Amino acid sequence: MNNGCEFEFSGATLTALPSGALWWAAHDLLVVSDLHLGKSDRIARRTGTMVPPYETYDTLLRLETDIATTGARQVICLGDSFDDMASSANLDPKNRDWILTLQSGRDWTWIEGNHDPAPLSLGGHHRAEHTVDGLTFRHIADPHLQAEISGHYHPKLRLPVRGKLISRPCFLFDARRLILPAYGTYTGGLCLTHGALQSLMGPGAQVILAGTSQHRLPMPRAAQQRVS
Repeated sequence: MNNGCEFEFSGATLTALPSGALWWAAHDLLVVSDLHLGKSDRIARRTGTMVPPYETYDTLLRLETDIATTGARQVICLGDSFDDMASSANLDPKNRDWILTLQSGRDWTWIEGNHDPAPLSLGGHHRAEHTVDGLTFRHIADPHLQAEISGHYHPKLRLPVRGKLISRPCFLFDARRLILPAYGTYTGGLCLTHGALQSLMGPGAQVILAGTSQHRLPMPRAAQQRVS
């Protein structure tokens, strides 16, 4: 692909897309993680705070664009596809039909997350984890596994820009595991210097920034921080 950052992981040639999706050309496979569809609905239900309810539309539009651009015949959603089970039940019928249209003619797999056990009311396969050609796809990284692709942590990197710190979603990988950034519009993230990520990743871990200006660099090692 012309658009994205290509890299090798466990014998596979993969591409980190600017959107935060992962493309595996050898299998026509698009992977996204942590869509968190319906987050504005969940916030309104639990806190009474009203936020603009456009994140589902924006997330699905980017997903549609990535599918169209890559020509993906397989799609894997790595868990937390909905912000909670009620968000899945409350999905606008137009958005439900949109998802069903995106699924049409494709091998679609929902991996269960910690926010949702996969949207059982929608089509596709529903699994705790899924293996393709030696790579295992699951929601939360298992420290004891290898050749594993997961999500959950929403990794972000803090960068100094013109005297200010900004945060950018990023892909994070070493010789054993690859962690995808959150794909959903209303998602925060965990700074790469947080202990949870520091303990998971081995020596030589690399970062690929998502966004229009992609860069690959070594994973920073530092004290714990949180990114909002």
